[in-house]
Amino acid sequence: MAFERIALQDFHDQFSTLTELSSAPLGGRIVGVSDEFFAEAHHLLEVGPALSMKGQFGPNGALFSGWETRRHNPTYDWCIIQLGTTGSLHGFDVDTANFNGNEAPEVSVYAIHDPDLRDPAHDDARWAEVLPRVDLGPSSQHLFKIPATTPYNYVKIHMYPDGGIARFRTYGDVIPIQPADVTFDLAHVFAGGRVLRVSDQHFGVGSNLILPGRGINMGDGWETKRSRTKGHNDWVVLQLGAPGVLEEVEIDTNHFLGNFPESCEIHALYTNEDLAKDPELPDASRWKLILPRTKLGAHRQHHFELDNVGGETYTHVKVTIHPDGGLKRIRVLGRKVQSDSSLFSTAAHEVVATPLPMSTAQSNITVVPVLPITVEAFAPYGQVIQAYASRPEGIKVTPANAGTADKFHKLTLPNSSYPVDAGAGLGISVYRCKPLDDISDGVTILRALERHPYTSQAFIPMGQGGGEGIADPATSYLVVVAHNGPDDKPDMKTLKAFVATAAQGISYNAGIWHQPMTVLGKSLDLACIETQIGDGSPLDCEILDLDPSYVLKIHE
Repeated sequence: MAFERIALQDFHDQFSTLTELSSAPLGGRIVGVSDEFFAEAHHLLEVGPALSMKGQFGPNGALFSGWETRRHNPTYDWCIIQLGTTGSLHGFDVDTANFNGNEAPEVSVYAIHDPDLRDPAHDDARWAEVLPRVDLGPSSQHLFKIPATTPYNYVKIHMYPDGGIARFRTYGDVIPIQPADVTFDLAHVFAGGRVLRVSDQHFGVGSNLILPGRGINMGDGWETKRSRTKGHNDWVVLQLGAPGVLEEVEIDTNHFLGNFPESCEIHALYTNEDLAKDPELPDASRWKLILPRTKLGAHRQHHFELDNVGGETYTHVKVTIHPDGGLKRIRVLGRKVQSDSSLFSTAAHEVVATPLPMSTAQSNITVVPVLPITVEAFAPYGQVIQAYASRPEGIKVTPANAGTADKFHKLTLPNSSYPVDAGAGLGISVYRCKPLDDISDGVTILRALERHPYTSQAFIPMGQGGGEGIADPATSYLVVVAHNGPDDKPDMKTLKAFVATAAQGISYNAGIWHQPMTVLGKSLDLACIETQIGDGSPLDCEILDLDPSYVLKIHE
């Protein structure tokens, strides 16, 4: 089979837009190995470069970060690897770092596709050669490019006759998994998403942003170096696995505690151009702002409903962080649409509307995604009241109760502006809320909004309703909010919807329109802290009934 040796200085041009299909974070694993007497084969798939262990010895001899077999094999040693996902193979990186005098002199590579994921044996007749026998050198990185193959999900490396290899990486294009007619992460590596360009990746590479899971430490995220210039920002451009109508985005700062970005903003673009081959990004005027600059917090998932998407189709997303820092993952949720673009070669599906508990013949229906509540996303409307594993900026925390507790100070400050003669006073009431019954497949109708013009209003979950304070962590409730508009009615363009757990309280700012307390799953008691007159006065509460044109789709 034909192949080409690639010089190390050409790695970026030849491999940077490909996916490392064999990587452990993607799910790559060792299936079987002929021998690993001196060093175990799992090292082959480790993320970082092989470190020197010179001078360190174990019971079998010198230690190496790599795979090393015993001497005097009359034929060859082999190692079978299951790829993290099925893909078309384009090349390999065989690294013999730190193996000098005991490196593998030659290797070849074989591949199999098993649709049932049954681990193949070494002598399975289906193995097809994808890289012929090639020679290696000591303590050096060897890159081999091959013509794109048919899809495979297992590879096997032979080394002749024995010796050591530090790292083995298989590069290619993911065969995307793209569900039909449902919302999914269009940027995920398994959906065919790619990280095309980053401004900087000094501490952590951009390609980590679309990996599965939430990672294990800061090392498997994207992190830029510290900036020293006022007004600086960093950015990353993602190519979606398929053109799509976007709905929401998740920005995860997991493990980034003192080095998360202060804020971020997101733009989107539709283009048939191959941006990977263009040294310049499209002009700023072509990118549409879909998330205005929004504050971020440490070590948590942020869920944001996108603005200005309006049913338009996009192919690329640009996330800008201010001024610098680290992100763990970016999830871009939406629905796939058809495209004739050569950038997206897999079959597409038509967009099908979410089933709603009403006639979908109405043309004025607006679907509002209900996202997990976070302090940053809810900040324009009020405050989230909870304890934090990593506290948001500006919150004071001190030890209390002889060191057995932490006190999170002044998470919200009750306030009111009633007329002096209104007779209003601050009090605590309890709402016993029954669960919502007008819900189908996670979708419900928004029927009313209310506001309290002169007072903030805080709700603190107390436990299962009717259960005398028995806590139920599975209980949750809806929080739907909107700003007041110029007509003194809710500005529906600012409508946002969240779901809060029984471990989270919320406080609405005075004058914020919000849905009456709406509990999901099980009954819930909530303590309400507010100033009120208490006689049914419109000064206390205004209620506005809505036409059933807004529906809430709960985050899955």
